[in-house]
Amino acid sequence: NDLAILKLSKRSKKFATFRSGRGIRAGEDILAFGFPFKSILSDDLKGTKGMVNALAGLGNDTRFMQMSAPVQAGNSGGPLLDQAGNVVGVVTAKLNAVKMAKYTGDIPQNVNFALKASQVRDMLEVKDIDYETASSKKELKTVDIFDKAKKFTVLVECLQ
Repeated sequence: NDLAILKLSKRSKKFATFRSGRGIRAGEDILAFGFPFKSILSDDLKGTKGMVNALAGLGNDTRFMQMSAPVQAGNSGGPLLDQAGNVVGVVTAKLNAVKMAKYTGDIPQNVNFALKASQVRDMLEVKDIDYETASSKKELKTVDIFDKAKKFTVLVECLQ
């Protein structure tokens, strides 16, 4: 599932909450967060809005969902939040537009993927790591979700 658990030297005061109850549904609006093109664009957290297009990824892989929120290099590993600001997935990939254009003759637009939150929660449970859930009944304004995401989304870089 291409996930990692990172240990912090001290406990964070702010953390993400997973969506409680029913999982995400096709057609729901979502927001993807990350640090795309950090070396070219600003170092600030960036968010994009889209919707869940399908509850399966490439080859009908049900660990993933397809979404329309535009993502770039640097979004991978970032949270995918619902309209209440709760985690419903982790951004993983985008469809390779060049390969698809060669294969189909058409350039795909906004075909991106996220690992479902259920997969992340399963991993945390296996590792005996506690996590919080919250209701997604109350929708927030996009700016409020963005402010919430800024508190728990951090840049992770691999230095050589």
